[in-house]
Amino acid sequence: MKRTLILSSVAFLGTAGVMIAGAGAQVMKNHDSNAPVNFTADRIEVQDRADRVLVSGNVVVTQAGMTLNAARMTVAYKNQPGGGTGTDGIQIDRIDASGNVVVTKADQTARGNVAIYDLNAKLITMLGNVALTQGSNRLTGGRLVMDLNSGRSTVDGRSAGGSVPGAATSPSGRVSGTFTVPQRKN
Repeated sequence: MKRTLILSSVAFLGTAGVMIAGAGAQVMKNHDSNAPVNFTADRIEVQDRADRVLVSGNVVVTQAGMTLNAARMTVAYKNQPGGGTGTDGIQIDRIDASGNVVVTKADQTARGNVAIYDLNAKLITMLGNVALTQGSNRLTGGRLVMDLNSGRSTVDGRSAGGSVPGAATSPSGRVSGTFTVPQRKN
């Protein structure tokens, strides 16, 4: 039987939001947040004393088959001393993105005004006019949380970013969606 629902064949619709989970298309499941993070941009500013990097202008970040595009990003990191073993380096903890944010992996695309990628928790939270698509299936709302461990995504009608610039609530304050239904034989 063909299954084409976003992220799964099982959907739970609630008044607070929509959660779609299961085996149908867990594109983000078990994403490797420890994989190298590569980026390109028009401009980069390293603020070493603040342990952050400001990246702007057509920013493209890739990690283990996932791509994150935005106008601007702030990358928070910490120095990881290797104790003289030659493994000194930085550990990226969080990426804050704003301005036409798009996250893609395989056939799944998420869009929003703002995104926060917590590499330690393996969560991507998108705020403001979010849309999650996979093939012809689509969900829209105010906030999207993608758990990169389980592959589960949650869409809420209202963004939790009242104080976050650009994190607008969906116009209706509700989640809406369209799902492809497999053709059945009569």
